[in-house]
Amino acid sequence: MAEVLRAELRRKSWQRETVAVGTSTDPYQPLEGRYRLTRACLATLAESATPATVTTKGTLVVRDVDVLQTLHQRAGAGVNVSLITLEQDVWRALEPGTPPPVQRLRALRHLVDAGVPAGIALAPVLPGLTDAPASLEAVVKAAADNGASWLWAGSIHMEPAIRDYFLECLDKHFPQAVGPYERVFGARGGPTHARYSPRGYADAVQRRIAELKTRYGLEERHPPEERHPPAARSGPADERATPTGYPRPDRTVGAPWPRQMTLPL
Repeated sequence: MAEVLRAELRRKSWQRETVAVGTSTDPYQPLEGRYRLTRACLATLAESATPATVTTKGTLVVRDVDVLQTLHQRAGAGVNVSLITLEQDVWRALEPGTPPPVQRLRALRHLVDAGVPAGIALAPVLPGLTDAPASLEAVVKAAADNGASWLWAGSIHMEPAIRDYFLECLDKHFPQAVGPYERVFGARGGPTHARYSPRGYADAVQRRIAELKTRYGLEERHPPEERHPPAARSGPADERATPTGYPRPDRTVGAPWPRQMTLPL
């Protein structure tokens, strides 16, 4: 893979745009420990002076501090440590096989202390599971306490295949949440109702996060990261509207979500 990447980077048409590593799936899968494909690609990007960012839930990224330092010095680099909650029960249920939140925060601190720009990706924010003001503040405060330079957040967005897997997970661990999520996004195996969170909810999340970042001195993102958080992405109007069954923006919601949701919806 690194050889293919090297050939692509040598194209005359390549303008050294920022490469985002890990936006579709985590680049630090367990097998990365053996095959070092991500490390090889980061080294190749450094060779070509191409800036890059990495997004990961894994702590193996600290192994590549030396490569990231070189990449940052030559072109610019940044690491987004993905962290959606500090609550142990939610983490165990929704992110099996990933390092505990405290270990990710240690990885963040290690990167920062090594001079690698790093921040937190608080995405997706999950209605009724991770969006309580206290839960959001805990993540933002932990990010600041561990040296994060930035934090960005995005509301939940689900394609049909992801939706079916996620609803199966909810059915096992948070069954009371299945009905509300199905009313918003559609039932497993059925037609899609929406792919994006309603605009009113997404905007409320961003306002809350913005207030917390101001309080704790965190930026939105750090160069060379693009400055367009997931919640700001455009989509078809019918997918961004409030679907039937979703709490209206003029309501304060307790039920129908499994936990108290105090953001204004």
